[in-house]
Amino acid sequence: MKRREFMKLLAGATAWPLAAQAQQSDRMRHIGVLTPFPADDVEGHARLTVFAQALQQSGWTVGQNVRIDYRWGPGSPETMRRYAAEPVALAPDVILASTSAAIEALLEATRTVPIVFAGIADPVAAGYVESLARPGRNATGFTVFEYSIAGKWLELLKEIAPRVTRVAVLREPGIAVGPGQFGVIQALAPSLGVELRPIDVREASEIERALTAFAQGPNDGVIVSGSPRATAHRNLIIALAAKHRLPAVYSARFYAVAGGLIAYGLDFLDQYRRAAGYVDRILKGEKPADLPVQHPTKYDLVINLKTAKALGFEIPSSVLARADEVIE
Repeated sequence: MKRREFMKLLAGATAWPLAAQAQQSDRMRHIGVLTPFPADDVEGHARLTVFAQALQQSGWTVGQNVRIDYRWGPGSPETMRRYAAEPVALAPDVILASTSAAIEALLEATRTVPIVFAGIADPVAAGYVESLARPGRNATGFTVFEYSIAGKWLELLKEIAPRVTRVAVLREPGIAVGPGQFGVIQALAPSLGVELRPIDVREASEIERALTAFAQGPNDGVIVSGSPRATAHRNLIIALAAKHRLPAVYSARFYAVAGGLIAYGLDFLDQYRRAAGYVDRILKGEKPADLPVQHPTKYDLVINLKTAKALGFEIPSSVLARADEVIE
């Protein structure tokens, strides 16, 4: 999705002057959006474009009966906390929280404004909701996966690169999903004859140093677990994997589209379509406490054959046969 299309669709949706907000308050509903993606991130724009399109299909047209205030951020906890206060201060009818970085900050800022989240791994363990069936508070939404999917990433890596014995696992330690996914991979690794090296995802320079130091020979591989910061640094990670000829398994389709070797994960765009449905229901009077948290309905296996050829890897026919999408 091109940024130009996003801006055309959402014309008038950002940073309204306070006077204009007051004038429109009687006839317009107000949605806040907090996302850790930078404002020029293609994947971030694609998700929020789908969200806005789904809202429009439910009868909510930006500039006519709804306005949307966006806050884009680099994903660091300090910045997200600062940005979270801004949409909360505008007293919106509902806020869309994109990923754990956003929901964590928003729940520190408010326990009353309704929040719909997308891209969250374990909202119960993190304390965002009381239970999946009855969230019980001011937040509900859509999970990205169960931790068990992390074991599938390691199995898939061994299937496409059987010689791999050392695996770097890129994780984000500051969110619950980072240690959770790594724990699943760690439990499975001995049975597959794999030694793990966790690499914490923070700044670009740290990622480059750690992966460069890790890459030593033909028996090395990489798993990129679900992480807002890994998403933000995806082009660097993909380039480093190519430079060091590392077979790599990624947690979402957009990595493979950007040049990653193979990805297994949910359709994030579908999450944002479904999130728009919950926002619509809240705008019409339902409460997030009564809307159950929903799991993904489908996982996709995506293979980039162009990358495989460039790296000199031959993807087994058994894996190709299972692929939902092959990029050539």
